[in-house]
Amino acid sequence: MATLTIVVRYFAAARAAAGAEEEKVQLPAGASVADAVAELRRLHPASLPRVLDAASYLLDGIAVRDLTRPLPDGAELDVLPPFAGG
Repeated sequence: MATLTIVVRYFAAARAAAGAEEEKVQLPAGASVADAVAELRRLHPASLPRVLDAASYLLDGIAVRDLTRPLPDGAELDVLPPFAGG
């Protein structure tokens, strides 16, 4: 079965919840942003799901509004929790 590898980068509260600044995640070929988020929930079940519920995502530096968007191999997915202030 073909796979793809993405780099997930965590910021602020997401970094604290994941316990890492970034990690590589392998997914089946054709996986979407939603599939990646589901895998992150599985990898970090204790603390990350709550952050993921409120987070926004950047895929290769571009805001993701449609979580069904397919992931290219080698993509960077940034997990951005809501930030206080303005």
